[in-house]
Amino acid sequence: MQWTLDFLPLPPCPELGAQPLNGLLWALLVLFLWYCYRVGSDPPVTGRTHPGKLKSSCVRSRQMSRSSSCSSTSDGTDAGGSTTKTALGDSGTPCIAMAMGEEEEEEDTDGGRRRGYLTPVLSHTLFPAQAPPASKKLYSALQEYAKRYSWAGMGRIHKGLRDQARLSDRSSIQKPHLFFLPDVPSIPFFPRDAHRHDIEVLEANYPIILAEFQAVYQRGIDTKLGWTCQGPKGQAVFPLYNAGVCVAANCRACPCTYRTLLSLRTFISSNSLGAAGFWLLGPGVTLGGGYGPTNTRLRCHLGLQTPPQCELVVGGEPQCWSDGHCLLVDDSFLHTVSHNGVAEDGPRVIFSVDLWHPNVAAAERQALDYIFSPEQ
Repeated sequence: MQWTLDFLPLPPCPELGAQPLNGLLWALLVLFLWYCYRVGSDPPVTGRTHPGKLKSSCVRSRQMSRSSSCSSTSDGTDAGGSTTKTALGDSGTPCIAMAMGEEEEEEDTDGGRRRGYLTPVLSHTLFPAQAPPASKKLYSALQEYAKRYSWAGMGRIHKGLRDQARLSDRSSIQKPHLFFLPDVPSIPFFPRDAHRHDIEVLEANYPIILAEFQAVYQRGIDTKLGWTCQGPKGQAVFPLYNAGVCVAANCRACPCTYRTLLSLRTFISSNSLGAAGFWLLGPGVTLGGGYGPTNTRLRCHLGLQTPPQCELVVGGEPQCWSDGHCLLVDDSFLHTVSHNGVAEDGPRVIFSVDLWHPNVAAAERQALDYIFSPEQ
């Protein structure tokens, strides 16, 4: 059969005076097609490992070495019905292994198992069995939250619950007694830019907030009227929110102040870490050094009546209040409050509001609302 290449757009070859060598070109074309077929159909060469698989195998080998370091384990069930394990760590300390949900592992395309987001950090980090009961209760609440939603973004919270007992035993200028969130940049006093919107809202409503406080104050300081006396004589609080719970009667007495609270973007109103209200400190009263419950919040002080002899020292840094202006304070640092004025100066009055720390992510705020829910 005569092979022709008339249908191919080959350029003419006037030097040869005829068409090119048809047989040679057809042979090259067939060889090229055969080569493309073999390259596309050959399976991967045995012995080569995909980089992702190599990394996964290395991680799994480290996990096997960690699990082999535990000398003994015993199964148990926590209050939420999830299975946990008590193990002996490298130092012989009893630990509680984190319970894993089925959603933490998913089928990979190659038939293997793939861990969920942040699972390597959480699943093999042991929780100390000798932790205080309060920390164990918070840890159980974190497990319940993760079962309902996800472990994604919970790495810092889990680490903070695990290290809380160790933090309370050391001497430090920052030592929250309830919960410490690690890797959160903290300073005693924060600039206004950290919560500019909320600060501007509070300062813009300063005259209304002051007028409502004066109306409440003129009725007298009495527990029957919604006041709470704390500490030494001369210190009193009129709370609008107390440990995440709205005090309805007090909010009805200060409706404009209550609406101002609701307009704030970062007000902690859904968990026991948050509070808001009027704080009074009488002349000659000094509150000794103390620590706040957590570093996940900033306490905003709006000065209402601030005599000149009042001072707030946080982390060794002194500051003074001023009428109509806000201070952003991280009260997880060691802090003292003093009113060195005379009786004629009257009490120091501030409107205190707890706001979220700007470096606490949205997922962490949602989890903390669940863990520190007033119903917990």
